Amino acid sequence: MREWTRDERYRVLQSPDEIRDLYDRIRTSRYRQTYHVQPVTGLSSDPNGFALHKGVWHLCYQWCPWGAVHGLKYWYHVTTTDLIHWKNEGIGLAPDCFWDNRGTHSGSAISEGDDLVFFYTGNHRDDDWVRTPYTCAAVLGDDNRPHKLPEPLFGPRDDHSEHQRDPKVVWNEEKQRYYIFIGAQTLDLRGCVLIYESEKLLEGWKFAGELKVPGFEKFGGMWECPYIVNISGKDVLIFSPQYTKLPGRGNSTNHNVYMIGKMDYDTLTFYPEGGYHYLDFGFDFYAAQGAANVGDPDKAILIGWIGLPDNHYPTEEEDWEGSMSLPRELRIKDGKLIQTPVTGIETLRGEELPSFDRLPAAFELEVTVPEGDFDLNLFTREDGEGGLRLHYDASSKVCTLDRTGMDLRFNTQVFEVLDMPLEQDLRKLRIFADHSSVEIFANDGEATFTTHLYPTEREFSYTVSEGAHLRLWPLNASVTDEFVV
Repeated sequence: MREWTRDERYRVLQSPDEIRDLYDRIRTSRYRQTYHVQPVTGLSSDPNGFALHKGVWHLCYQWCPWGAVHGLKYWYHVTTTDLIHWKNEGIGLAPDCFWDNRGTHSGSAISEGDDLVFFYTGNHRDDDWVRTPYTCAAVLGDDNRPHKLPEPLFGPRDDHSEHQRDPKVVWNEEKQRYYIFIGAQTLDLRGCVLIYESEKLLEGWKFAGELKVPGFEKFGGMWECPYIVNISGKDVLIFSPQYTKLPGRGNSTNHNVYMIGKMDYDTLTFYPEGGYHYLDFGFDFYAAQGAANVGDPDKAILIGWIGLPDNHYPTEEEDWEGSMSLPRELRIKDGKLIQTPVTGIETLRGEELPSFDRLPAAFELEVTVPEGDFDLNLFTREDGEGGLRLHYDASSKVCTLDRTGMDLRFNTQVFEVLDMPLEQDLRKLRIFADHSSVEIFANDGEATFTTHLYPTEREFSYTVSEGAHLRLWPLNASVTDEFVV
């Protein structure tokens, strides 16, 4: 694995020509996605600035152009009108001022009238490499590019550590004011969320206090990417706790969880109804962000990063890595989130394959599961060995996913086998594969499992338990892979 110097990681992109050859090289990779948003070059990580504005969905992602390394971060901008077909728009935010001289880090967006406003963390470092995070804003211009405000909205608080980032802006109708939720860490290394409030979107921001979540005062060492949304009268708090191990998550110290409950803006307290739940049970799902201005009180739209901080993947050798998940529709049923692929994804289907011995590189597979224990092994070798193995134990209602049989193994020290527990008997699987990722939706969204996967040429067979009914569609491309910077 390549070792990057600080100068290499934090090099400023002066011209698109500096990465054109890199683009030409990586676009030929067998693992480039066809219907998932992915980096034009280098690394993509957290989704940012996700909002609907005047009929267009805007999404940015953290982008390091030079290679699969966490270095100088830009926002790369993509758009869509249907959450299915995506267009590259080029750099959204660049680290080009004092406040963000070492990166435009994660944030959100919200549409207000004629304006789409982006909020981000300016990552400033001095000559001694001491970090100062600033909460900054930018407004989408007529040229379809965000234009930064000349000054930050506010700086960091000295009574918390330097880890203060990922501003998520929400409007509260009852209070008639905006709130910014910021992922943070206390001086004694406890994960938390800081809250700011203002009656106006781009001025007057004041610190309101630290979010209180009874029972979770010592839960992880940093709460990244906080997001709160009301669905069908219930508040949902989603965040990514770091620096902690959680049950059933192997050796990973990065997670994505949610709680359902009630947000009290008077006391800045979120009252959870029960414990936390994993947003996705898979190996590679993190930093999920919900879209602003969805306009439907009974659902939210969410997208996540297929990847994890500190983990490494086979395409790093090709100088690129990462992609966004499929957008998901979130609803609440029986006190839990139900996650389903965005409506209309079926339009990408090619002609259904009435029979098949070999899996396509990009497909949707629908499986009707018989009663009892069940096995489905995807991307096996021709003899049925290896592959991504799913075993369902009917007595415990647990699906176990195992990728130890793949030719290309990665992050073996973190996890290669994980469980996806269910509350209902497994009856249906809906699986989306796209060259280097697999997303599994069980029982119409009761649980989900997302993983990177890198099948070699000999790994496109499958085996399945007797009695299962399979329907398979190859999926067409829906994301432009054009060189737009």
